[in-house]
Amino acid sequence: MNVKMDRARMTLGRLLEQSDLTSGMSVRVRGDHLLLGRDDMDAPGGEPETVDRVRLTRLSETKYGLSVRRHTGRWERTPFSGSMPEMVEVMQTYMQHLVAPW
Repeated sequence: MNVKMDRARMTLGRLLEQSDLTSGMSVRVRGDHLLLGRDDMDAPGGEPETVDRVRLTRLSETKYGLSVRRHTGRWERTPFSGSMPEMVEVMQTYMQHLVAPW
């Protein structure tokens, strides 16, 4: 795994844990993307399944773009980009419905 992205994953995890709204979200790395999800307890078979909800894409050393997962499974870019703390703030304000526990 890319060391920079692994560091970014750990930093994002710490930022998410600072709020009840985003606490407990999982963060995975896939290429230049940080995928944020939650466990879906109503998954078929009774086993919890992680459902990706939002994605941060690394645009530069300190800038990320924010995308949301559509019901079709495809990612849709949003007009939001900025530092990781700024993107967490956007998730906790404008996208509460996507990151809150179900």
